[in-house]
Amino acid sequence: MKKYSLNKTRNIGLAAHIDAGKTTVTERMLYYTGKVTRMGEVHQGNAVMDWMDQEKERGITITSAATTCFWNDNRVNIIDTPGHVDFTAEVERSFRVIDGLIVLFCAVGGVEPQSETIWRQANKYNIPRIAFINKMDREGASFQNTIEMMENKFEVDIAPVNIPILSEEGFEGLIDLIKMKAYYYDKSSLGAKYTEVEIPERLVVESRQARENLLVKLSDFSDVILDHVVSGAVVSEEVIKDTLRKAVLDIKVVPVFCGSALKNKGVQLLLDAVIDYLPNPLEVPPVSGINPFTGKEESRKASEKEPFSAVVFKVMRDPYVGKLHYIRVYSGTLKTSTTVVNVTNNKKERFTRALIMHANSREDVKELSAGDIAAVIGLKHSSTGDAICDMKHPIKMKMMKFPRPVISVAIEPQAKAEEEKLVEALRVLSEEDPTFMVNIDEETRQTVISGMGELHLEVLVERMLREFKVKANVGRPQVAYRETITKNVKAEGKFIKQSGGRGQYGHVIVEITPVPGEGFKFVNKIRGGDVPKIFIPYVEQGAREALNAGPVNGAPVIDVEVALTGGSFHEVDSSDLAFRIAGSKAVTEGIRRAGPVLLEPIMKIEILLPIDYVGDVIKDITIRRGKIEGMFHKKSGQVISAIAPLSDMFGYATGLRSLTQGRAVHTMEFSHYEVVPGDLMMRIQGRIRGLA
Repeated sequence: MKKYSLNKTRNIGLAAHIDAGKTTVTERMLYYTGKVTRMGEVHQGNAVMDWMDQEKERGITITSAATTCFWNDNRVNIIDTPGHVDFTAEVERSFRVIDGLIVLFCAVGGVEPQSETIWRQANKYNIPRIAFINKMDREGASFQNTIEMMENKFEVDIAPVNIPILSEEGFEGLIDLIKMKAYYYDKSSLGAKYTEVEIPERLVVESRQARENLLVKLSDFSDVILDHVVSGAVVSEEVIKDTLRKAVLDIKVVPVFCGSALKNKGVQLLLDAVIDYLPNPLEVPPVSGINPFTGKEESRKASEKEPFSAVVFKVMRDPYVGKLHYIRVYSGTLKTSTTVVNVTNNKKERFTRALIMHANSREDVKELSAGDIAAVIGLKHSSTGDAICDMKHPIKMKMMKFPRPVISVAIEPQAKAEEEKLVEALRVLSEEDPTFMVNIDEETRQTVISGMGELHLEVLVERMLREFKVKANVGRPQVAYRETITKNVKAEGKFIKQSGGRGQYGHVIVEITPVPGEGFKFVNKIRGGDVPKIFIPYVEQGAREALNAGPVNGAPVIDVEVALTGGSFHEVDSSDLAFRIAGSKAVTEGIRRAGPVLLEPIMKIEILLPIDYVGDVIKDITIRRGKIEGMFHKKSGQVISAIAPLSDMFGYATGLRSLTQGRAVHTMEFSHYEVVPGDLMMRIQGRIRGLA
């Protein structure tokens, strides 16, 4: 494969709410760049990027897929991400390694719930982005409504660069506001050929006004454009493009493009925009981290001359080549069979093959260098989020954080002979997916699997049955409850043991305080020598262990601060173990007296439905202990926004389908935890131990 310089490389992602057309856009990109000779279609189950059997059957993207294509002598590495909220981990880890992002919006639905989640994730990683309003040919499509929703929802300037020529069934093409030209696409060539012509006379006034609006938004970033706005001075295309690029890289402006991927309109201009406005690896800040040898912060520039550094962002099992580790190379160059170090766990690694991926097909390469997104074979000790580096120049980068699972089911093999296959399947799937967790119920000894939603677990269980040929029984979904405390307490823990020789002695005094929304905090308030510094980390370890199972129902305890305020030690008998047990005893006793309560996950739901069914759906939500937070009207129907406890929302998709004759769609994602009402506590107590 031809080697491309870093300024000719783009590492981008595509993300959107479910059914906005990400995979269809990606398929067109691959076709117009010559990567494939035939377009795949999601609805026909032959899309290149949706290669898993379940993706083909369900018509949705489940796992992020990577590919590489070439446009105007630039290399574009693309990651197509899922739109369903249950697979948000795929989006999160993809965002960790991309430099730029295309956010797609449906011209009918506008800004939908997962669109907002994606936007927040992109903000967290400071990713420059462009927007593409897709499905301009659909009934109910409105470019202007979608723009207004974006302006209301997102705290950034939204700047249309294209505007559509008509919409819905009459959608003909689009107008480029920088070149001030109209574009029409040839149906016989599937949009590969298009014509650039003068703007139709009926649209000249509208186009000029839209162009002026664009220039006004860019005038804050260019004196030349400001002169144009104030005095009408001439401004060139080059100045507009350069200014827009700067504003995009600074995440001050999001340019908006439009089209219909399914009808093969607008995708080439979107590819041009990727090259014109999204950053190359040289234009993003150097990756930073801690040198484990010195403890000092260091950075790595995107350069082949820097020491090698990379991050593992995805692990997958391939039936032909074994385990694949997807990596983003940030700096340096590495040839196959070179030894590196996994800085996260301090293990030596060596990869035997490097592959450029195209969905589930691959191309061998001899070396990887800065800016590459690739898969490697041979890593034995690395998992998602780990940093791998040059042996002599390690750098420990910031770890990825993933949401905790909210739903669980018990699973067991149908026969003794299936046990080994089940264990192997669970091991592989938990390696691949950081939001999939496996626990053993201490009381029942059942194996319990946890995930982000019913669809998430359903897909994983199907994979066990199909890929690993596991014959297993799966229980009913269970809620991942949590516990917390409601008042401050002081507690004391002692572990004193004499056995004739050297004994054990640990003694601690702690203050335990509720800290809503902050998880777990440990604070050392000892100022004297009551507890030597060497033992304090073990007190914290014991405190963490005590919070793994709370007194109400054995669920993990969250949102608690443990402050170590006192204690005592023995010069001979004190040990790590003694202070760990003392810390655990103190916290266990304190939590029991601190007004413990059970928490349940509350889900945020958004339902789009015909107005005729609104009453029935609201009544159903209320029966499920839900609360309606708002309603508004879209061209495509009525939207109901609500929150409801997860325990009452199992099977909601089927129930909603029945209520609305299959005419409603909904999204559901985790929102927050709330205290379980007292009248329900006794009903669920004792049934959920160990399932969180």
